[in-house]
Amino acid sequence: MLAIVAPGQGAQTPGFLTPWLAEPQFADRLNWLSTVAGIDLAHYGTEADAETIRDTAIAQPLLVASGLLVALQLFPSPADGFRRTGVAAGHSVGEITAAAATGVLSAEQAMVFVRERGAQMALASAARPTSMMAVIGGDQAEVLAAIEANGLTAANNNGSGQIVAAGTVEQLAALSENPPAKARLIQLSVAGAFHTVHMEPAVAHLAHLSRAISTHDPRTRLLSNADGQVVQSGREYLARLVRQVANPVRWDLCLQTMADLGVTGLLELPPAGTLTGIAKRNLKGIELFALNTPDQLPAALEFVAKHGDSAWASPMNSTPSWMLVVSPSKGEFRKAEGVSTGSLLAAGAAVGTVSNSRDSTTVPSTGGGTVTEWLVEDGDPVSPGQPLLRLYPAQDSSGADA
Repeated sequence: MLAIVAPGQGAQTPGFLTPWLAEPQFADRLNWLSTVAGIDLAHYGTEADAETIRDTAIAQPLLVASGLLVALQLFPSPADGFRRTGVAAGHSVGEITAAAATGVLSAEQAMVFVRERGAQMALASAARPTSMMAVIGGDQAEVLAAIEANGLTAANNNGSGQIVAAGTVEQLAALSENPPAKARLIQLSVAGAFHTVHMEPAVAHLAHLSRAISTHDPRTRLLSNADGQVVQSGREYLARLVRQVANPVRWDLCLQTMADLGVTGLLELPPAGTLTGIAKRNLKGIELFALNTPDQLPAALEFVAKHGDSAWASPMNSTPSWMLVVSPSKGEFRKAEGVSTGSLLAAGAAVGTVSNSRDSTTVPSTGGGTVTEWLVEDGDPVSPGQPLLRLYPAQDSSGADA
């Protein structure tokens, strides 16, 4: 199974887009996205120095645009990408890249959203000096305890051996003076305490804007940083994008879901290296591909062909007259009481729960409709994105889908 992932802020390096600008189609599309975002992305991706592109308002649109446009270089027909990709995910701002790549948002919507996200997070960061610091190694329980004791937030949990602490510069300095045993601290090249309460002003702004954004449901399994679960509803994913600005990134749980799915190959979009490095430590035995330059495209396509077997492709890549309700995670499925073939469900009604050793999750219907067929039995083990039942969409009095 093929996983495609998009990196988050801090992955950018000076000049990383230079080789891509030699591709005429890429350059034309970048000019268009620059116009949408109101930022000269070509300049910042080729000529600007590290300090300049560290600016949140610049870095975030630059990362999303580069990931989206390279995905189009890899899959000129997005439908081909949907058929081959078993699961997609993004780290932090990379979630916007993943949302657009899987059809939840258009490229233009993604660029407007990330423009506002970056600008508002930069404003929130300016209110008080804050930052982030990676804690490498050490006992996880001791690391988390030290972070909490200093009033910091574990803003990113990136799997074994890497947790990112975030908060004020004074709190981070206190952690540096008394670090957890056997842990190494690395200051990150970011300008604020992202994914913490310090970003709440940005959440309020994005929540207001998001009410006017139309979405589509993802065309393949799309994971959320909130809990690593498959999110079937585009509207729900957008709501999670808004909330995630001030909530921790649980990349460790995204990695666990990929392991549960049986991912065999993971391809990281540019600027690649961070997520493939994390995967190397956490997903033993899978093949990795860090795509950074256009001369790698032939090899990347071979990698996709090897791991993107259509037999593993998501059943969500279809638009039938009925809808599928899928499992958000791995676990044991239990049907909701009273839901049977022929039942008429309201939008958002619970169809059952999926329980595992970590938690129990209620599975909602993504839209109203009639249950036409159960695809699992009560008590069956299920995997992330596995279809649970078919719904025939409810219709309003005009005959349109409700």
